Parts: sequence; structure tokens; C-alpha cells
Amino acid sequence: MNNGRKISGAKYHSFRKTKLYERAGQERNVTLGETKRKVERVRGGNTKVTMLKSEVVNVIVNGKAKKAQIVNVVETPQNKFYARENRLMKSAIIDTSLGRARITNRPSQEGCVNAILLEEKSSK
Repeated sequence: MNNGRKISGAKYHSFRKTKLYERAGQERNVTLGETKRKVERVRGGNTKVTMLKSEVVNVIVNGKAKKAQIVNVVETPQNKFYARENRLMKSAIIDTSLGRARITNRPSQEGCVNAILLEEKSSK
């Protein structure tokens, strides 16, 4: 509305520049593919593992965790076009070797993909 101006029309001037830790980081899009991670330095000299690509998921089946291969991304509630790009994000529904599952964590923040099994594949 005011485009950074006072009611008199004068400009607002910032009293300092943005600090490095206040700047937005690069957006990390986790996609389906051969597993690839990146270790970043964050505030306080700590490290954060971000995931860039993944082909493996930790699926919870009856309270037990099992590793499964990701086949495809079926749907993403954030944006239907993300499923076409095979983006892995929280609450996305994926096809795995065990059946359909819903991602329960944020892979770009944690460095792994966790999911809960929705329906098992029927073996014929």
C-alpha cells in the first residue's frame, strides 16, 4: 500500500543491514532419484543435513520400521503439479515397494524420508 513510504511521502530508511543468519536460505526441493544429501553450516557453527534426492523411505508398518523403495509420487496436497515433478514433501502420498504411504516428516529439513503405510500391496 505505502510501498515503504511515510504518510508524508518520505522514504523509510533501514537502520542496519540484514545479518547473515537472518537471510533466507536456498529452497531445497527433494525429488525422487538416487539418494543425495548436503551438509550445511547453520547458526552457532552447527550442521544441518539437507536431502536433495531420495529413493529409499522408512515406512512404519504395525509399529515397526521397514525400508522400502519409492516407486512414484501419487499426490501432493500443497500443489498438484509437485506430484508430476516427483517432489517428496510432508503429507505427500507415495507408491512404495510395500504399498501406498504418506510422508510424515520434512525431508528437506531432516535428511531422511519417513512415512506411514496407508494400504498394503496385495500379493497374488
